[in-house]
Amino acid sequence: MNLSGVLFFPVTPFDAGGGLAEEVLAEHISQRMEHGPGAVFAACGTGEFSALSEAEHARAVRVAAEAVGGRVPVFAGAGGPLGVALNQARAAKEAGADGLLLMPPYLAQGPGHGYTAYVSAIASVLPVIIYQRGTVVLEPDTVVELAGVPGVIGLKDGLGDIDRMQRTVLAVRERFPGFLFFNGLPTAELTMPAYRGIGVELYSSAVFAFAPEIAKAYLNGDERLLTEFYAPLVRLRGKVSGYPVSLVKAGVRLRGLDVGGVRPPLVNVTDQHLEELEALIKTGLELAAS
Repeated sequence: MNLSGVLFFPVTPFDAGGGLAEEVLAEHISQRMEHGPGAVFAACGTGEFSALSEAEHARAVRVAAEAVGGRVPVFAGAGGPLGVALNQARAAKEAGADGLLLMPPYLAQGPGHGYTAYVSAIASVLPVIIYQRGTVVLEPDTVVELAGVPGVIGLKDGLGDIDRMQRTVLAVRERFPGFLFFNGLPTAELTMPAYRGIGVELYSSAVFAFAPEIAKAYLNGDERLLTEFYAPLVRLRGKVSGYPVSLVKAGVRLRGLDVGGVRPPLVNVTDQHLEELEALIKTGLELAAS
């Protein structure tokens, strides 16, 4: 599967009663499709994957697939207990998704071959990109083994250990040259120079969800944005746990689409931080337009 450009992770809108706002989700995705993302990853981390019921997850993926209409690949989040992950995978396939971003399983941990069996079961339903973060910290040899599992097509790195990733990229590409690697750190643009240095070009852009003009300007080489937009955004993101999601959702609201707030245990952005975010978006948009 060939992916290129900015990878779009939409937020999951909620209505005034706290339920899934399907029409707003469709509008959110349709608006961003006009800016040419390379793929859409629905109901994943930015989409509050861990806060959705299985039924909401399935509906969100269906809405995403219908809004995209086959123009680019659609991936759905999946993970947690094996039975839940399989249900999510099957529902995503029925909804029209092309693949899965596999979140780490929770609480229960086993040896490497146990995780390989977990991945293999889910990859039998749809192609899988493994998400390395949290409890999933993989040695290069393990990733080589996983890359040989039918249906496993890539690894998204949410750790930021460049030494480990360099060794992993070298080991895997020696045997599986088409295997995909992604920078999956929050606000990935800030670390892309380092990832590009080890041969990883793909990345997920949280900023694309609320300011695609900024994300595309950076992709086109405007490195002023690193100093004047992305670095301050990362500092703001670090002020409160959960802001990697809350700030994105607040940014979408600031750009004119009412996607509601976040679900607990995440918290909404404070008024003071919302003002800071609004100022940063203004600066970023001015730079992108200049």
